[in-house]
Parts: sequence; C-alpha cells; structure tokens
Amino acid sequence: MVEMKKRPFLIASFAVAGIFIFFLLVVFTAGMFRTGSFVSVGDKLGILEVEGPIVDSRRMIDQIKEFRERSNIKAVVVRIDSPGGGVGPSQEIYSELKALAKEKPLVVSMGSVAASGGYYLAVAGERIFANPGTITGSIGVIMSFPNYQELMGKVGIQTEVVKSGRFKDIGSTTRSFSEADRTLLQGMIDDVHQQFVEAISEGRHMPIDRLQPFVDGRIFTGRQAKEIGLIDELGTLSDAIKYAATVAGMDDDPDLVYSEPEKINLIDRYLQNTASRYLGINLKMKNAIGPQYLWNGY
Repeated sequence: MVEMKKRPFLIASFAVAGIFIFFLLVVFTAGMFRTGSFVSVGDKLGILEVEGPIVDSRRMIDQIKEFRERSNIKAVVVRIDSPGGGVGPSQEIYSELKALAKEKPLVVSMGSVAASGGYYLAVAGERIFANPGTITGSIGVIMSFPNYQELMGKVGIQTEVVKSGRFKDIGSTTRSFSEADRTLLQGMIDDVHQQFVEAISEGRHMPIDRLQPFVDGRIFTGRQAKEIGLIDELGTLSDAIKYAATVAGMDDDPDLVYSEPEKINLIDRYLQNTASRYLGINLKMKNAIGPQYLWNGY
C-alpha cells in the first residue's frame, strides 16, 4: 500500500525533472545559435563587422580567431564603418586580420566611413571595395590634451607637483606645454604615423614616397581613393561578397555567417545617442587615452 502511494509521487518528480531538463536544452541550444558557437554544416563565407570607434580589440580578435579556426568558413569579408580609434586596438586587430589573410581570402568592404584606424584595418585585406561616396583616408595620428590652467586660476585653484623627471607630468591638464614637451610628443606622434604609413605601403604594395602626398590626415571619397590607389574597386558589400566567394571557389550566392553584434543595454545606447546628437560628444572615445588613429568628423 505504501509503494502504491509512492508511485504517483515518483512519476510526478520524474515529469518535473524531465520538463526542467527539456527547458535547459532549449535555452542552451538557443544560446549556441545566438552566440555563433554552433557550427553549421557546409561551406560558409564569414562577415566581420567593424562599426563605430575602435576602442577595445578583444571582442573583434575573438571573432577573427573563430572565423580563422572554423574549417567551413572558406573566405571572410570585413565590413568597415568606422572613423578609427585607438592606436593600440587598431594595430592589434590589424595583426589578427593579417594572420587570417594568410589562411583564407580576406576582402574588405567600406561602408559610410572607413577612415584613419578604419583604413588601417582595411589594408590587411587582399582587395578593398568602397562606395563612390565612402569617406576614407585620414591617414594620420592625433592626440589631444585639455588645459584647465586658466579656469583653475579664476576660481583660485592651483596644483603643486612633485616629480622624478621633467617629463613625468607631460600632458597635465594644469599646465601648458613647454617646448621640450611639444618636441618629445611630436616625435612620438611622428613615429606612430610612420608605422601607419609603413602598413599601408606593405598592404597596398606602394612605395612610401608615392604615398607621402596623401598621408597628411586629409580625407577622400571612395572614388578619389581609387584614383590614387588606396582602394581597388568601387562597389557594394554584395560586390565584395561575390568577389570573395569567387576567389574561394564558392558560388556567387554563398551562405553567410555574421560576427556577433556588440551588446549595448538600452540606457547606454540612449546616453550615447543623446550625447552624440545634442552635444557632439562620442562617449566611446571620451575616455580613450593615448594617440589615436581617428577622424574627428565622424
């Protein structure tokens, strides 16, 4: 009699456990599809999307490595819509793209803007496509230092500094540059700029002396960039995809795998959009430090 009473309880327990396991499997499977960790069958063409300022390289590097390691991804198109960003992150992503290009066809498609650090990434590709009206170029380096010395003087605030060497407080917001400061920083900026030019020379197979007239920070349309050899073709994302598929031996309508989009919560998205629209401030770049491969007109 006791066993008869226990049986419905056991059946109900197993049913609840079964339902729980079923929902766990559903959530796990959906998560694999959402994050792109689910490996689908058949040859694919990967689409890496670089959007907005380049502030942090970690997410993009992970996506590049995933596309490089997946054997069913036969070619990759990098879609760039970015004004550039930090020198370090731009160089790190560029290095990973170069590693990817050694293993698989890598084609670049420029959107509205692919300037400065955005163009730096582009030269890792074997062929660059841009729209006629794409904004590109801005081959240069910028570094800004605010100076609040006069404002602080008006409100009666001053800063006393104790330092181990004359350059230790270089870039301070509480004093103006000395000539020695400016000379030191200009030398650093010139070196970082030269690194940019050397990357372009290598990627575009152009001698540095031929590049010199175009690397002073000026911007170009896609059509102008093609005339001077900074890009290869005027064309859309679809054109770049068809070209990459052909080079990889795929048909011209391949299955596409997109990189995972960056997740931004609603509050951060609202603050970014408001600051950009009404104040002209890019919150992503506001806290960026150091030299920038950045076009400020974005």
